[in-house]
Parts: sequence; C-alpha cells; structure tokens
Amino acid sequence: MTRILAVTNQKGGVGKTTTSVNLAASLAAARRRVLLVDLDPQGNATMGSGVDKRTLPHTVYQVLLGSRSVTEVSVHSTSGKYDLVPANRELAGAEIEMVDLPQRETRLKEALREVEQNYDFILIDCPPALNLLTLNGLCAAYAVMIPMQCEYYALEGLSDLVNTIKKVRANLNPALEIEGLLRTMFDPRNILAQQVSDQLQQHFGDKVYRTVIPRNVRLAEAPSFGIPALCHDKLSKGTQAYLALAGEMLNRYFPSEVPFQRDLDRTLEA
Repeated sequence: MTRILAVTNQKGGVGKTTTSVNLAASLAAARRRVLLVDLDPQGNATMGSGVDKRTLPHTVYQVLLGSRSVTEVSVHSTSGKYDLVPANRELAGAEIEMVDLPQRETRLKEALREVEQNYDFILIDCPPALNLLTLNGLCAAYAVMIPMQCEYYALEGLSDLVNTIKKVRANLNPALEIEGLLRTMFDPRNILAQQVSDQLQQHFGDKVYRTVIPRNVRLAEAPSFGIPALCHDKLSKGTQAYLALAGEMLNRYFPSEVPFQRDLDRTLEA
C-alpha cells in the first residue's frame, strides 16, 4: 500500500523542507518509487530538488484548481531520483481561489488518487501554517510526520498541531494518524534539547523516531546547489541521519522484504 505522509509543523524553520527533500532522496536510494509534493508557495522543496521554480509552466497550483492532473504537472528530479509536483509563488493565490470551490479541503486527495498506485511513498511538504493548503495535505495523507526542534516553543506549537490533527480526523479524514515526531537540528551538548527530547519520548513513546537529525553544515549547504544532501556529501552526518530515518521507516513498513541496508550499500558504492 502506498504510504502518503504529510510533513508538517506550523512553526517555521524546523526542517520540514530539508526533511521532505532528503527523505525522498533516501527512499529513492533504497529503490523505492517516491513522489514529493511541494505544497509551500515558497517553492523551497522544488528548488532543493534541482528544479527552477521560475521557469515552470505548470505547478501544484493548477492541480488544486483542477485544470491539470498530477501526471501533467510532475517532473523528475534527476539529482534526487524521485518525481516532484513543484510549486512557486502563484500557489499563494490558490487559497483565496479555492474558498468557493467544491470539496476545497480534499482537492489534493482526489488528484493524488490517479497516481497513488504508481508510488511506494508520497511525501507532502506542507507550508508553515495551519491554512487551507496544509489542510489539503492533511486530508490527502494517511499519516503525519512532525519535524521539530527540541526547544520550549516547539512543545507549545506541537500541542496546537496535535489538536488540529484530531479535528481533521474527526471531521475530514478518519484514517489520519501521527506517523512520528522527528527531532531535527539536534545538538546533544544542549541540556535543554536533551530535556525536551526526554519529555517527547515520555509522552509520545514509540511515536518518536529513534533517528535524530543533527545540526549539520552539509544539510544547510545542499539546497544552494539544488541537490539533496545525499548528492552533496553522502558521508556527512546529516546525510547518514536521513538514510537511517529511511531505513527505520522501511523496516517498520516492510519487515519481511530485502533489508534496506543492502539496497543502501549498493547506492553508496555507486
């Protein structure tokens, strides 16, 4: 079954796009079919995938308005080896135009139905806000991945997001669940970060991924080259962390299949 994950957190700067791009590339490196949907008007996931958002004839904007299909809009990221539904600034106007459209909360869900069977994973990079675009991502997804920094304000925002997820599950998408909480930009030398990490594990248990994404220069550099970190420096700590996250997910979903590490070793040797 295709796993559709919304990568979301209404707090900005927590690593949503970095996670979306690098997790997509890591899953693709493990020979999985991956589609990344950029649902943020900033188009950072698009640029980070090596696609120039300024020259796109069609984007997810047309998909949401129903004038184009996902197949017509999607492009292939040659660096990440996954497919991408790109976005640019015109998406900012979609929220206003969708207000009077029928099924405005589920338009992305309906569009993805046409291609869902073509992929093992569909990742949706949501904007840093609880708006109609994010709502479309939550309605289309089976589960939510929440990247977050281990700091006090992140805990406050997490409470609001969990309440939003509960409302979406009660009214629009009964299948929606929290896939996991991902600790990003983690510095083990920071005592507060350690304390917040411990609180997360105590409260959410196995919903917190074992994999922790560290602060890493290579992860920050890669977008400026328009490539995932895996293509920039495959041996960096940041790259290895996202490969480990992909492995953790695959071992959870497909425990009886060929071990993830075997596919990964082939990729790193190439």
